[in-house]
Order: sequence, then structure tokens, then C-alpha cells
Amino acid sequence: LSSFLNPKIIKMKLAIAALLFASASAFAPSARFAAPRTAMHMSTEAAEETKAFAKLPASVKPGVVTGKALTDLLDAAKDAGFAIPGVNIVGTNSINACMEAAAKYGGPIMVTFSKGGGQFIAGKSLSNDADSASIAGTIAGAKHVHEVAALYGVPVVLHTDHCQKAWLPWIDGLLAASEEFYKANGKPLFSSHMLDLSEEPLEENIGICKDYLEKFAKLDILLEFELGVTGGEEDGVDNSDVDSSRLYTQPEEVWYSYQQLSEVENGAFTCAASFGNVHGVYAPGNVDLQPVILHNSQAYIQEKLGCDEKKPMKFVFHGGSGSSTEDIKYAIEAGVIKMNIDTDTQWAFWDGVRGYEAKYHDYLQGQIGNPEGDDKPNKKYYDPRMSLRAGEEAMAARLVKAAEDLNCVDVLN
Repeated sequence: LSSFLNPKIIKMKLAIAALLFASASAFAPSARFAAPRTAMHMSTEAAEETKAFAKLPASVKPGVVTGKALTDLLDAAKDAGFAIPGVNIVGTNSINACMEAAAKYGGPIMVTFSKGGGQFIAGKSLSNDADSASIAGTIAGAKHVHEVAALYGVPVVLHTDHCQKAWLPWIDGLLAASEEFYKANGKPLFSSHMLDLSEEPLEENIGICKDYLEKFAKLDILLEFELGVTGGEEDGVDNSDVDSSRLYTQPEEVWYSYQQLSEVENGAFTCAASFGNVHGVYAPGNVDLQPVILHNSQAYIQEKLGCDEKKPMKFVFHGGSGSSTEDIKYAIEAGVIKMNIDTDTQWAFWDGVRGYEAKYHDYLQGQIGNPEGDDKPNKKYYDPRMSLRAGEEAMAARLVKAAEDLNCVDVLN
């Protein structure tokens, strides 16, 4: 009995008991995992696993897509072999036509604001000192998209187009708006921004892009950057007289850019590499597209990385209006996930308005009096909504055709 009550023996037995208890606890399920799942827990998990679109990742929902949902969408496009129409808009009519088209063809759409388009939305009578009208109009248009996009039932990417070095204050203003929007909503106002510093030396171009990508990454905003030059003229960017050699990007330039931008933590980017692209529509034979440049660039990057991924870079296609279906599809095979469209949709909108005027010409010559009688009112014909709606319908129809060329039809479900 005295040996059993020996303090040293008691301590040793207590230590052994504690060790055995700890060992048993280590192999027992933790309370967090062992707790039974309630019906509410299970219904929440099921909701999280529910996909909005059968053919797209679960992160992609109807409405404006940003952050991981955006990169998931672009990866899905690259893997499935389709490209998203990226359409320049100038107001709610063209914005709505984009989303109407996407709902019809069953795919995503990229609504694209230019600096001039933003100014037009704010009002051309306003002063644009310090880009104030361009900033305000672009923000206003973006907020419109956020309010209505989900109603169309499709993923919508909110993007801004060519921003030259002198126009960076415009992006700075939009970035400030996204910071405030992020604080309030947990997501940025814009999905992505394009910086077009292709007129600068390569190192300066990518250096500035890298600085901005550092800022973008903190807000889940994707960067689109340009290498080489897109010829022609669009919305204040005039490269009509550029040396033709600058229309073709080299694989070494793409690799350098990929290396530099990949150093940004959480950074996401796409590349507008020039392969003979020209803004506008020209007679056949005047534009020499070489999409093989994109294929060669992918192979070059893959070799440098020593990876199995055959398309490590996400490319975008500028100057898409008027391009042949063959060139478009070959470019998509090289990893193009978006094609810009502006000239063709501008014409389509106008053609719709023009067709409306031609159809109802005799009802549009005065407020009173038409072929049905000299005292008949014409208000329902000259109501601006009538001709604008005709423009929307024509633009949407043209975008459905573009989606067909881009393999972007029925890619949701």
C-alpha cells in the first residue's frame, strides 16, 4: 500500500493516463467534422454546389463576373474552344443590345467602354477636363450593367478598352471607383481594364502594366495588355500610318511579358498580341492577318516553361470586324478567348435605324398626316424608342452571327 501511494508512482501513472487520453483524442473525429449536419447545413451546401450553367464552372453566375469567376470563365473558353464577343458600347441602347444578343445565342458577352464612349454617356456638352466626363460616364454605364445584367440570365464581363499612356488618369479614376465599390460589395465595379502602351518601348510598356496589375490584383480586376500595334483608327486611337512591321508581335515579346506579369501575386492577365490586326473594315486583300504568330508564341512559352499546357497564354483578338471566319477560328485554336467588335456593330445599329426610317418614311414627315389620313397623328412612329429599338434589334442580330463565328453559341447549357 505504501508503494502504491508513493508520490513518484502516482505522478507516473497520471502521466501515462494523460498520454493515453491524448492519443485517443488525436484519432477521434473533431467536433467540427463529427457534428451531425442539419437540414439547413445540407441545403446550404447543395446550394453552393448548384451550377448556374451546366457547361461552365460553378463560380460563373448570371450577371457581372469578376475575380475567380472571370478567370474560370476565360479558362473554360480556352479549353472548350470558344471566344467571347467584346463589344464597344456608347449608351444603354448598345449595352442592352449586347446582353439581349447573349441571351439569344446562349453565351457570355463582354461589354466594353472606351474613353470616348464614357464621355458620350455622361454628355458631350460637358467639359472633359481631367477626364471628368469620361470617368463619370464610364462609371454610370457600369452601374447600369450591374443593375440589369442578371436579368438577362447570362455572364457579363465589364471591360474598358484601349488606354494609352496619356489616358492613364481615366483608369485611375475608374480604379478609385472600384475601390469604393469593393469596400461596399466585396467585388470590383469593373471586371477588367485594358492598358494599351504598345507605342512605348517593351520594357516601359510591361513595367507600367506590372505596376497597375499590382493594384488590380488587390481588387480582383484582370489586366489586358497590348503588344505590337493594332492598325487603323478607333475612337481617338489612330494608327493608320504605323510601320507595318509593328503590326506583328514576336514570340520573345510575349514570353518576356508573361514572365514579368506572372510575378504579380494573384495577378490575372490576357494579351492582345498583334498579328496584322487593323481596326475598321477594309476591302479584301488589304489586311494580312497572321494568326500563326499566336500559335508560335504559345509553343515558345510552353517550351520555356517546360510544361504540358499547350496554351499557357490567354490571347485576345483586336480589330475583329470584317475578319474571315477561317482566320477567326484559327486564332481561337491558338488560345484567343475574346474578339473585339465595334465597326460591324456600329453599322448594324445604324442599319436598323435606317431600315426603320425607310419602312415608315411617310409617317415620319410631320407630327400630323400620313397615308392613312391628313389628320392622323404620327407620335407612335417618331417616338425615339421606336427607331432606337430597331437599332438594338439589328445590333443584337449581328452579334448572334458574331457568336456563331466565335463558337460561342449554346456554351452555357
